[in-house]
Amino acid sequence: MQNSFFYRPILNSPYAYPNRHWELDSKGQPTQTVVEKRREPNFVTPIPAAQKRKGDETADMLASKARDGQRYEHAAIIGALRIEVDKWRALPESAWRVTPETARLLKHWRSADFAGQRPFFCQVEAVEVAIWLHEVAPQVGNNGKRFLDHIKAANESANPGLFRIALKLATGAGKTTVMAMLIAWQTINAVRRPASKRYTRGFLIVAPGLTIKDRLQVLMPNDANSYYRKMGLVPIDLLRDMETARIVITNYHQFKARERLEISKGTKQLLQGQGGEAITTLETPGQMLHRVMPSLMAMKNVLVINDEAHHCYREKPNADEAKPIGEDRKEAEENNEAARLWISGLDTVQSQIGIMQIMDLSATPFFLRGSGFVEGTLFPWVMSDFSLMDAIECGIVKLPRVPIADNITSAETPIYRNLWDNVRDEMPRKGRAKGGGGDPSQLPAKLLTALSALYAHYERVALQWEDAGMEVPPCFIVVCNNTSTSKLVYDYIAGYEVETGGDQKLMRQGALQRFSNYDANGQPFTRPRTLLIDSQQLESGEGLDAGFREVAAAEIEQLKREAAHRGDTVQGDLSESELLRAALNTVGKAGKLGASVRCVVSVSMLTEGWDANNVTHILGLRAFGTQLLCEQVVGRALRRQNYELNEEGLFDVEYADVLGIPFDFNAEPTTADRPKPTRQTAIQAVAEKSRFAIRFPNVRGYRVELPKQAIAATFNDDSKLRLTPELVGPTITKNAGIIGESVDLSPQQLSGQRRATIVMKLTTQFLSKHWHSGNVESQPEWALIGQIKPIVERWLDECLECVGGTAMWQLSYESIAEMACKKISEAITATHATSHPVIAVLDPYNASGGSEHVYFLTSKQNLWTPRDRCHINHVVIDSTWEAEFCRIAESHPKVLAYVKNHALGFEVPYQSGGVSHHYRPDFIVLLDDGRPDPLHLVVEIKGYRNERAKEKKAAIESYWIPGVNHLKQFGRWAFAEFRDPNEMQAEFDALCIKSRGDAAHE
Repeated sequence: MQNSFFYRPILNSPYAYPNRHWELDSKGQPTQTVVEKRREPNFVTPIPAAQKRKGDETADMLASKARDGQRYEHAAIIGALRIEVDKWRALPESAWRVTPETARLLKHWRSADFAGQRPFFCQVEAVEVAIWLHEVAPQVGNNGKRFLDHIKAANESANPGLFRIALKLATGAGKTTVMAMLIAWQTINAVRRPASKRYTRGFLIVAPGLTIKDRLQVLMPNDANSYYRKMGLVPIDLLRDMETARIVITNYHQFKARERLEISKGTKQLLQGQGGEAITTLETPGQMLHRVMPSLMAMKNVLVINDEAHHCYREKPNADEAKPIGEDRKEAEENNEAARLWISGLDTVQSQIGIMQIMDLSATPFFLRGSGFVEGTLFPWVMSDFSLMDAIECGIVKLPRVPIADNITSAETPIYRNLWDNVRDEMPRKGRAKGGGGDPSQLPAKLLTALSALYAHYERVALQWEDAGMEVPPCFIVVCNNTSTSKLVYDYIAGYEVETGGDQKLMRQGALQRFSNYDANGQPFTRPRTLLIDSQQLESGEGLDAGFREVAAAEIEQLKREAAHRGDTVQGDLSESELLRAALNTVGKAGKLGASVRCVVSVSMLTEGWDANNVTHILGLRAFGTQLLCEQVVGRALRRQNYELNEEGLFDVEYADVLGIPFDFNAEPTTADRPKPTRQTAIQAVAEKSRFAIRFPNVRGYRVELPKQAIAATFNDDSKLRLTPELVGPTITKNAGIIGESVDLSPQQLSGQRRATIVMKLTTQFLSKHWHSGNVESQPEWALIGQIKPIVERWLDECLECVGGTAMWQLSYESIAEMACKKISEAITATHATSHPVIAVLDPYNASGGSEHVYFLTSKQNLWTPRDRCHINHVVIDSTWEAEFCRIAESHPKVLAYVKNHALGFEVPYQSGGVSHHYRPDFIVLLDDGRPDPLHLVVEIKGYRNERAKEKKAAIESYWIPGVNHLKQFGRWAFAEFRDPNEMQAEFDALCIKSRGDAAHE
């Protein structure tokens, strides 16, 4: 197939090591050849054309000339470290040279059974690099020292007094998840190793604006959407450690010293007196920190995480660099002002408290224009790189498509490849406050044609989305150079008022119908379709200036009407800037304030951290001096819309179409059609059906007070353990070479593993791990060996079955022995449940959950739509068995309500192999069993039952059900497992009859 790169660019799973890549030629373009190894971290450093040159210097000389040691072999450094981390990752756990706590987290992130989306490989790798540099490098001699020395030298040159390490991940690769993993790694080690100075529980997270700050709240352990719990990034038995973390999330603007005393200039001069010392009314550095990060003031050292860290740098003094002019100079000055404030704030934290380390995260950790460093060069302390090309080949982001040809034969490059160069002379040069108004209809023809061309394609895509039943429309972005341009483009797109003389005004509808904010009668839609946004105004948090307030007045009123129409009193009371930010941040989110937005017109560049995933088109109407800026703007469209894997275990390709941004990622002609979008359905609670709401306890663990005399155990079918080759490993393996004899390999019994040895091992392991008072520091009850040993012997006789060449001695394996101990423990617990009940321990911050919190999007089409008895609008059906159970629940006269446990948050904690897990049953059903209060029936629909399934059943029956029932505050609970769809109806009927019979006898 021709141009296969564009039709099938995705080569690797997002969750596995990327071992394939598309070969690029000397110009960086795909050759259509797939190379069977990982892509090297090589990339061309983007260097802009110099605006002023000394003598006969050329831009090409700037690209090759080493300046003040700024150039470094980034590919060699990053590539060499990647090799070390790859080798380290492949080692057995015993050779990792990390703490047990770190090893536990690494195993969890790499291989745990996550309920939702598991961490991408690139996210795990970024954290692995940080861990390797922090824990492993100091222990491996010169192999580690060379990297640490490089980082120290790079920081000494650019950040004296600070130790920064940068992790580069492409836009859309999930930097927030990486932050959560870094915080978990440090916190859990700090809690478990309080004497160590290598770890901390204090974290300062600095973002470039309020949008990212708001989004980063998921890093707070007690947030309702905390990544540690909701994404499962921390094993459930370690979540308590996370509660000790002290985390401050702020935006760098907060580092600016504020006035402590508001007095007029005249009053200040009067108090100062003639010749007196100037009166200081600004905060001192210490006072500023007390305001910004009060909870961290008592910490010795903190870990700083810089999000979008390319905004944080120290200007290079007396740099021999061409000075930008015009609007470029203004942008450079703004960059430097922000960078000065950010880096000086960190200097203050270092001097007042102490910074252990700074972790920089950014998709584009390059020096910005005006920094004094060569613009667009990589921060030399970048130690990990997962580039945009890597992300595309793993399917993590959309594939950007740019113009590659047009029918203007006289032009060397397509006109719409760099739109601004072809229209800038006809555009207003000043902001609206200085340049006055303008007539949108007089915009340059090339610009209007570009808008029309991209809009025509947008319409086709929008129709595809509508046909697919998508709940939100695709989004179109226009990025402008200043407020005057953005207002003209906004008016042209969304509609505007024309004065006709006197007090009369004529409303002119927007030229692009789907984006117009006014109907055919000139009346504004309740829900605006197009937003006008000045990101700088919104992100500072200081409110709107008069100029922007004027141009956005009509839009703000529309948003206020929408908030009132939604009955959302909270958003109705927001300030104007907060209201605009709320609308922008919810673009592409069904049922939210910005759900109806189809177009966003932005000044300068759209907000970093904006996580809308429905952006399909971008038009750039400003100068793009570097590929850095191109990637930043295009990055606003790269977040995927669908994260479900296809039958090949890969993501389907998604595209973003771009005009006006000279982004040189690819220049190969392509006519690949945009794939048909997958309809996504919002699964959510229905307010009108709140009478069917179901609540459940959030159980963190269990407390068991078992007897110390007359211990007994009653074994049943679930007490049995069947050793098979699938469980313990092959018992016969044939090895063969190319020639010669083959040989059969079989495991050999370990010496000394007789029955008596196995009995004593199980007895001692049981007492050390399963028999204590619930206090972690308590000692096992060794005096009870005489009572436990006979129970172990009886279990071996009655419950152990060895097949397929397996043998009893394989119980000497720690994991297999743990399975046996669990079964023995559950049998004892169940036997003494009446006299010594299990007590469930609830989450102290979120003691309960409920169906009212269910909300998620799915592209799955197999949905059951309940007629009645279910609080949720749709049930995602994963099997025909589940569909059959929904039918039974809908029609059964004793069922009061039911809900599927999909994104419900209902989990049953249990142990397997000494590791904590959580089990998510399939359904919760409320049954009328004749008692005053209904019975909560937890339902599992299971076909094949392996040992893990038995462990789950034992956990809920032996611990969760009795533990919750003992609390009495969540009603009565029971458990049922259905294993045959043909018998499900009869078994459910029998269960209801039995339950009512039990009630009648009480």
